[in-house]
Amino acid sequence: MTSEISPDLKPTVLIVDDEALIRWSLRDRLVRAGFRVLEAADGQTALSQLGNGGGTVDLMLLDLRLPDSDGLSLLKSAKSKAPDCPVILMSAYGTEDVQREALATGAVFFVQKPFKIDDVLSLVRRTLAFHA
Repeated sequence: MTSEISPDLKPTVLIVDDEALIRWSLRDRLVRAGFRVLEAADGQTALSQLGNGGGTVDLMLLDLRLPDSDGLSLLKSAKSKAPDCPVILMSAYGTEDVQREALATGAVFFVQKPFKIDDVLSLVRRTLAFHA
């Protein structure tokens, strides 16, 4: 099995995180693996990316804490706008209660920061394969 994705099957991943280094690191690895990547540093931009009409977002990587919204509120809005888009929530502050609420609200996974980029890449691949 090859680690790269066929060019005609490029899924789009939306990375929503206010930390530029995290967005850059994830973007770099996902693009090298063959994904199309969109970025947002805040909730408002993320929601506009979901509805920009420039293509479908196949998966969202969403930080729990953003400057203009908390991740759980944004998760609810995102699931309302794009109900079929799987969301992986990321946070360094996720208690077990927050993780349960995130999963109950529609997140498919909760990733604890700090994380290994290749572990997130593997999770993205598995999630997209399951939701295909």
